[in-house]
Amino acid sequence: MGPRREPLQLAVELDGGDGGCIARARDRAGVFLARAQAAHGVPVTARTMDLTQLVVSELVTNACKYAPGPVLLVLRIADGAVETEVWDSDPVLPVARAADPGRVGQHGLEIVMAVVQGFEARREPVGKRITARIALWDDPVRDVGDSAAH
Repeated sequence: MGPRREPLQLAVELDGGDGGCIARARDRAGVFLARAQAAHGVPVTARTMDLTQLVVSELVTNACKYAPGPVLLVLRIADGAVETEVWDSDPVLPVARAADPGRVGQHGLEIVMAVVQGFEARREPVGKRITARIALWDDPVRDVGDSAAH
């Protein structure tokens, strides 16, 4: 059997009004990555696990806080990276604020932008979709498409 060509993927609908949705999203991300590693041999490092759960937490927090209704979380492993997509019903695209160590709160997008290798925010026919990419390997500068050394 040859290498897996289709991306591994998980989609989870979360109730934005439920206070436990952020913890459930983080948990589902951890379980997804652990299964990808155990069942499919995907090289998930501790750093990738931590960063993915952090990004999921920040993006789902924003969606639950600012958008009415459900939130859709999609996790995908493809091309040497973990893609985290969060859809919500609010069409307003997020904007990272300038760094301000004196500001309390509202650092979520700033944190996400600091740890990901790719980020996209786009409007959908209803709401918006935020996508963040995190390399599977510990070297964040490495070309995520180059898996010859692994």
